[in-house]
Amino acid sequence: MSKGIVKRWAFHYLSISVVFMVLIVIGAAFSVRTYYYENARAHLTALGKNAAQQYSLALAHDTQREWLQSYIDEIDEKESLDAAICGHDGSILVSTSKITSNVDDSYIILKESDDNPGFRIDVGQSGEKMLIYTTALSKGGNAAFVCYLQQLDPVDKSVMQWILILTAAVILVLASFVVPTLMFMNTIVKPVRELRATAHRIAQGDLETRVESMYDDEIGELTDAINHMAEEIKTADSMKNDFISSVSHELRTPLTAIKGWAETMSIGEPDSMTMTKGLGIIINESERLTGMVEELLDFSRIQSGRMVLSMDKTDVLAELGEAVYMLRERAAKEKKHFVYEEPESLPPVLADRNRLRQVFINIIDNALKYTPVGGVIGIDVKCEDEKIKVVISDTGCGINEKDLPRIKEKFYKANKTVRGSGIGLAVADEIMALHKGSLEIESKEDVGTTVTITIPILDRDDEKIL
Repeated sequence: MSKGIVKRWAFHYLSISVVFMVLIVIGAAFSVRTYYYENARAHLTALGKNAAQQYSLALAHDTQREWLQSYIDEIDEKESLDAAICGHDGSILVSTSKITSNVDDSYIILKESDDNPGFRIDVGQSGEKMLIYTTALSKGGNAAFVCYLQQLDPVDKSVMQWILILTAAVILVLASFVVPTLMFMNTIVKPVRELRATAHRIAQGDLETRVESMYDDEIGELTDAINHMAEEIKTADSMKNDFISSVSHELRTPLTAIKGWAETMSIGEPDSMTMTKGLGIIINESERLTGMVEELLDFSRIQSGRMVLSMDKTDVLAELGEAVYMLRERAAKEKKHFVYEEPESLPPVLADRNRLRQVFINIIDNALKYTPVGGVIGIDVKCEDEKIKVVISDTGCGINEKDLPRIKEKFYKANKTVRGSGIGLAVADEIMALHKGSLEIESKEDVGTTVTITIPILDRDDEKIL
């Protein structure tokens, strides 16, 4: 992964940067060269104007011959600058050194350009590069021309030095970006590589592995997310194992009872009391198995999104009353008391009556499970804020504070000593969510638990659907 990221970065960032830097160097080199050459032209132009002024003065005083030699002798740039003064016929009157036919060529060019000053770059006999400038000192019978030959090798050398300095500066700037960027990329690539290895170990089943969080940024947040995911997977795996163990136990108990009583009834000729008792137990345990299987099927439908509700105008009191009626006899057998005063009427709701009754039965059944002998299960129904609230409370063992936030999670059982699969509340909560309602639980250990089921009443939009 790291190699791939570095390669992509090198291809995109470095290639673009290098091209950009090369263009900068080329542009800067052209600018520096132009600057130096323009300075050389400006210098020669200034020398020509100065020479023309001095020659005019010499003509006025009739001292041009003396001036010619003194002017050449006074040039203080003889190492890089040659000068020659020519007559109107192109003959060299005086010069600083051996002047070749370049001067004659310059004179010809000058005449062809109507006596305008002229520049050109040429190569001398010894191969040196020169900037040649010719301009008129005077016109008429005393016409004379001055020709300057500026060696460009020192200029080109200075230009090259500046180009090298600029190139070195560009490389330094590029390196100052590249090195920190590589270091920064390493702070990203290394944690990502560790996260990848950790995720791979988690996928292989090592749920204890964790990544050390070293950065307080997006990488740190990703690290925390991976660690949280591992913790959640570990918890879910533990809950799954507990669920399998719990369901296995729950299934074993009724199956053992059914098998035992079936064997008892098949031996000899049991009396009618034994037969009645055995059949009753078999029927009860079969119903218990059916309920567990239905819970599992409901949970599977909810998880896969296949649960379809048959929504219709529903009387909450009717469904709640039927759930109470179904469990009232059981409560009496277990010596537990129902306290329920049914209101005269309530507004209807849009609901799947079977699923709504299933929720009521599940909550009341839980209340009976966790309420001791002599305990009380209270049921209260009211309408407020355009919603119907069914409050089911008990005086049971209650739920520990640390278990309460997770009580509606699938497979989670706060009290493992009581029979149950641990998915009943999760299913009930999902059913209420599908009804656009809610299921809230409040509990205090050794005091009891209160479950509030809320469902919106039927409104005009719902009636249009029906």
